[in-house]
Amino acid sequence: MKNLYVGNLDDSATEADLRKAFAVYGEVEAVNIITDRDTGRARGFAFIEMADAGGAEKAIAALNGSDLGGRTIQVNEARPKADRARGNGGQRSGGGRPGQHRGPRQPRW
Repeated sequence: MKNLYVGNLDDSATEADLRKAFAVYGEVEAVNIITDRDTGRARGFAFIEMADAGGAEKAIAALNGSDLGGRTIQVNEARPKADRARGNGGQRSGGGRPGQHRGPRQPRW
């Protein structure tokens, strides 16, 4: 089984649309369209679980950069959360203004 990431989806893309597009290349185990937890609206990407790696590779080769619902979609192998690069190296930003050092507070009198 191989998990694929599909990006730049139109808001109106449905599970049926994605199943139809990917089923040409192999058995689709599951389709998970990611939605905003507050609004419930689609966030523009989904994950597709394909039954075998060969079909998944064929789907990537054929569908990456193709048109689905009027948008050019991005298709590649999904990476586990731990493998994704973080913009700040996984560290929290300090906040405050640039150049401002966070040390012991000076008393104000």
